[in-house]
Amino acid sequence: MLELYKIHHTAIICSDYPKSKHFYTEILGLEIKQEIYREERDSYKLDLSLNGIYVLELFSFPNPPKRTSRPEATGLRHLAFEVNDIEKNRDLLISNNISSETIRVDEHTGKRFFFISDPDDLPIEFYEK
Repeated sequence: MLELYKIHHTAIICSDYPKSKHFYTEILGLEIKQEIYREERDSYKLDLSLNGIYVLELFSFPNPPKRTSRPEATGLRHLAFEVNDIEKNRDLLISNNISSETIRVDEHTGKRFFFISDPDDLPIEFYEK
């Protein structure tokens, strides 16, 4: 059996780097750990953390193919963030002109959750602690 400790990070390729950088840092509030421009690939790599823990790499590449989000396709389904106050977080996103689904209840856990989409239509879930 492998001895896995934790998920180290998730990597996302975006189509509009400045727009996605703004979304993940200014809207979601992830902190920049490191930003690298890789000239040979004409690509940025942005390392982001949540509460000091490295969680996300944001990449840019010239002309990446569009991601299929809906209908749901094979591959990463969504990112999920745990939050204390589901209404407050939804209201803050809406006040920043981010469209949000209505709050639903997980029929198995009784916890509330909702989804938004990032600038490239990647689903992001907010799940009640």
